[in-house]
Amino acid sequence: MPGPEPARLVVLSGPSGVGKSTVAVHARDHHPRIWLSVSATTRKPRPGEVDGVSYRFVTAEEFAGMVERGELLEYAEFAGHFYGTPLDPVMQRLAAGTPVLLEIELHGARQVHAAMPDALLVFLAPPSWDELVRRLVGRGTEPEDVIERRLETAKVELAAQSEFDAVVVNDDVESAAERLVALMGLADDA
Repeated sequence: MPGPEPARLVVLSGPSGVGKSTVAVHARDHHPRIWLSVSATTRKPRPGEVDGVSYRFVTAEEFAGMVERGELLEYAEFAGHFYGTPLDPVMQRLAAGTPVLLEIELHGARQVHAAMPDALLVFLAPPSWDELVRRLVGRGTEPEDVIERRLETAKVELAAQSEFDAVVVNDDVESAAERLVALMGLADDA
């Protein structure tokens, strides 16, 4: 008897503050078949974040070891911290036929596309530049210099939309999540 059909890997990317995590979690919560990858990071947890759920919080030394052993599908440095997607859990879910969603930044999306060209790349865009600035500043979780760096990076990321297979505007979390789920082919899978 043949195994399950291989699932497609979907990458959700976009500028910092656009709502990638919020949209990804909403999609997963309303479509439980979706497996949302948990990235490893060297940054400290923000209030309310849980190790192993929000991120896998690791030391710089642990992260370097993961890179050396080839345990990451993609990784990058952002705002002075490293972020990466552990490879084994992704491959296990895909082999089992589970739809996999990665919520990562532009450099990581490019790495995933190079390693797995069949992945669907979805760019999450803000409704406007002013709204993106409002969201980033409104989080209140980072100092002004970090916010400025994130905004400069966001300009570069917004210019890369054409590299993606689809663009979803996050004007409303529920609508954006449903558009993402439809692109994943799971719209009828509630």
